[in-house]
Amino acid sequence: MYAIINIAGQQFKVEKDQQIFVHRLPNKEGDSVTFDQVLFVENGDKIDVGAPAVSGASVTAKVIEHVKGDKVIVFKKKRRKGYQKKNGHRQQFTKIAIDGITLNGQKAEKAKTAKPAEKTEATKAAPSKKAAEVSENLVSRAENRAAEANVEINIEKVLHSIGTALKADADDLKLINGIGPVFEEKLNELGIYTYEQISKLKAADREELSAIDGITREKIESEEWVKQAKELLKNK
Repeated sequence: MYAIINIAGQQFKVEKDQQIFVHRLPNKEGDSVTFDQVLFVENGDKIDVGAPAVSGASVTAKVIEHVKGDKVIVFKKKRRKGYQKKNGHRQQFTKIAIDGITLNGQKAEKAKTAKPAEKTEATKAAPSKKAAEVSENLVSRAENRAAEANVEINIEKVLHSIGTALKADADDLKLINGIGPVFEEKLNELGIYTYEQISKLKAADREELSAIDGITREKIESEEWVKQAKELLKNK
């Protein structure tokens, strides 16, 4: 099940145990917070649409940490006036983890599905893949930077595939053979900062990255960026 909630004028689609970034909240790290502006709830075959909010519905979450986003440069200049001003801004965000969705005062349970057939030993041994964590705010900023750099790439599709990351959590991508300072900077501009993101690049993502000057799908595959990133992740 999932819900769409309104937090400080922004709408988020959330599920239990999901982690998202929202504009900074006044709560301290570790605090629990409740959002009652629930606009939509889907629970199996049952759908509740608010007018504007769903009566008796709320979403509880826990504050994990407060962080700052990438720096944005604001430059103002007036021609022939001798006036120019440069400012930097880093938007503050709060990372929260969704604890649960409540309907009519009771925590909603996930809709039960038919029990799948017993898995074979080979299937049981296979590790489960963790879904990529995506922040729509970071995706939007990456799209703006791609537009400013005139890079024709569907970066939204790529980041929804490999996940988003903060600049503060950036890895040294230059340790991957084939990625130098120039390519690292270009990847960072598009929101790609970590080994984990590189390790999740699928064929379609590599094709999209071919829009970056000097980077091709063949280069990524022949130099085994994904394999190198996985090895670097093991040694972190």
